[in-house]
Order: sequence, then structure tokens, then C-alpha cells
Amino acid sequence: MQRIVWGRTTSSNVMKVLWGLDELGLPYQRVDAGGSFGGTNTPAYRAMNPTGLVPTLQEGDFALWESNAILRYLCGTHPAGSALWPADDRARANIDRWMDAQQTVLNRPMTGVFWGLVRTPADKRDLNAVAAAIEETARAWSLIETVLRQHDFIAGADFTLCDIPWGVHAHRWFGMQYYGLTRPDMPALRAWYDRLCRRPAYRDCVLATPIV
Repeated sequence: MQRIVWGRTTSSNVMKVLWGLDELGLPYQRVDAGGSFGGTNTPAYRAMNPTGLVPTLQEGDFALWESNAILRYLCGTHPAGSALWPADDRARANIDRWMDAQQTVLNRPMTGVFWGLVRTPADKRDLNAVAAAIEETARAWSLIETVLRQHDFIAGADFTLCDIPWGVHAHRWFGMQYYGLTRPDMPALRAWYDRLCRRPAYRDCVLATPIV
């Protein structure tokens, strides 16, 4: 069965799926879509993904959108030897809530920081607004800092699926240029990021992609 991921590599949500596929050792083909590549407003793409966003996972006549749903699907259908998505219901629930918290707690302010610093031209950059977004984003990261003081990864001692949604944004958090603005020091978060950087799939799917 051919597995296709539709989406550009610079999308944080596409990075999640590519990273998950690599962690699972699953082959796939990627097709550039979204952003400057376009292609997401066509009838054919909208038939697969009515939101017109990326990524979309296509397996034959089956198509799935929403990055966290794709990650859960991939782990649920390819569980052999993977600790990413353990069988215990409570362990999965813990992983699940942290995955969703990336979307509900981190995503909005982190987007404000990223767009304000990276995707806004210098002459239009509002550093006061970015500073406020950094403060709110730091409050979201502080949730992760707290749990990482207790164990090496978000859900516990082992790397699991919930490290992926937060991990793609950690690279941006630590890798962006801040133009004199400051972030609070979070040593446990930084140590976790350094652990992620030693994972081959993270290096290939996240670190290798420019922050643009």
C-alpha cells in the first residue's frame, strides 16, 4: 500500500507526521502542498481534506487529516514494538491530554511569537506584541517544565507520542532569533530538547528544516 503525506516540510503540523512516521520506521512519499506550493484549494485535495490545510495522510482510498489524529492512527495501526502509544488506557489518556494541550494551550501564543519574529517583515514587526506572546507562551511551556523536572519525557521516563507535538515547537522556541527580547530560563525543558536532538528522526524531520 502506498502511503502519501501531503504537505510542505516547513509546516509544524507536517513535521509532526513525518517525525512520527520515521520513529515508527514506516515508508512514505511526501508531496509538497500548502503555503507557496498551493494545491490545497483544488477539488481533489478538498475531497480528501475539506479544511484545505496540511497535512493529509493518504493510504489508497483512505484519507485522514489533523496531525494529532494522524499520529494516533499510525501508532494504533502499527503498534509492533512501539512504546509511543502503550496499551494501558490510563497511560494513553495521559499521552492524549498532553497532545491536545499543545493545540489548546501552546499553539495560539506560540504562533504569535513565530509569526511575529519569523514571518513578519522587520519594518512591520511589533516587538511589544511579540513580548506579550512570549510571556503567554512561556506559561504554556512552564507546564512542560514542571513535569520534566520529574522525568525525562512529558508522559514519563520514555519517549511517547505526546513528545512529538510539543517537540516540533521546541525547536522553534529555542532556535528563533529574538531581537533583544528575552525568554525565561527553563533548564528541564532545555534538557528535554537536547534529548530530542539526539534522536535521528528528530534531526531528520525537524532540525534539518529551516525555521521559516
